[in-house]
Amino acid sequence: MMESVERPFGELPAALVDEVLQRTEDLSQKFLGDFERVRTHRQEWRASLEKAGLLRRDAELPYVPIPTTCGIDGSYTVERLLASDLVAAAAVAVEGLTPPSETRHWPEPRHLVWVETEAHEAETGTMLRALMIGMELQLAAQAPHEVIFLDGSLTTPLIHFNQALNKSRDTLHLHTTARFLDQASLALEAYWTILASTRSDRCWLAIPKYTTKREIGQRMGWPNTHDDRGLLSFLLEAGEFTTPWSLQQPPEPWHLNLEPLEAASRKAADHIAEKIITSLGEIQVIYYRPYSWLPALRIEMSRAVTENPARLATALHGIRHQCGTPAVLEPYPLYMADRIVKHLPKAIPTFRQITSQRIAESYQGSISEVFLGLHGYRTESGV
Repeated sequence: MMESVERPFGELPAALVDEVLQRTEDLSQKFLGDFERVRTHRQEWRASLEKAGLLRRDAELPYVPIPTTCGIDGSYTVERLLASDLVAAAAVAVEGLTPPSETRHWPEPRHLVWVETEAHEAETGTMLRALMIGMELQLAAQAPHEVIFLDGSLTTPLIHFNQALNKSRDTLHLHTTARFLDQASLALEAYWTILASTRSDRCWLAIPKYTTKREIGQRMGWPNTHDDRGLLSFLLEAGEFTTPWSLQQPPEPWHLNLEPLEAASRKAADHIAEKIITSLGEIQVIYYRPYSWLPALRIEMSRAVTENPARLATALHGIRHQCGTPAVLEPYPLYMADRIVKHLPKAIPTFRQITSQRIAESYQGSISEVFLGLHGYRTESGV
């Protein structure tokens, strides 16, 4: 592993490396042109933001004590074996840096996990990802903290729940499908709790790392080549944020297909789904740059938070307090949760090896059959 880090081109043909290196000159010029274009128009675009009333400072908000925080993230992996598949999904919660006056403690365990063997199925990853997201939402809804950070967009759960529900009829033979359908109502309830954010002592904030949204760019007439987060990272000064703006809605209305659920739970789930879809239409977006060393953070949250100055101040103060080092480009608990869950796919081969050894101890046939059947061909993973 160390050798591959020190010699990144070691396994590549020399001619391929030479061609790529030659093309980097053209790429550099293209990037340079983009940077120069933004630099040239920076003051103009900042002035247009101020004129439109979209530029604010965190110092304008009421002073609030440093809130307690936590970050939630998850990952899943499918180890494709010769005889079957080994699947695992986990969601973890990591508490943020504790304010000096706060002694609150969240009892362990602060994670949910699912490990199973499955028959070969192309859609296993679809079902497993939806199950993982459901576990993340349940952890987030249960968190006893004032500010809860979620990785990704608030629309992501609905998209992946829909994909899994649509595929569930064709994958009923999977244990993961049965688990997902069994936990669907709990996941939907947690999802609505997060979207509505009716509790005045809780703020759920979704912070996607990668986004293509252009709610502000479309209004301001900025170039289509830049998304809002990329451009605002150059326009916002430290401590500035944009006025809350409605989340960009899809061309077709949001919907959730609950037909695969059992009739006994479908009625209650339908009611929750209606509230979820209504709440998605009221999600607000702001971009906040707490320090000069950070890019602008895209933050999605409930309208109930943005319309209350004290709750909005709590949310931004929580972000600022957890972004105190240039080495981490996102809130600390979200960064730590992300690091933890990314180790799950790396650990799966070791779990498989331990499983192989335990099977070999009691298998009556040839041990070679065990190791051949559990030979891994490909690992699929996601977060």
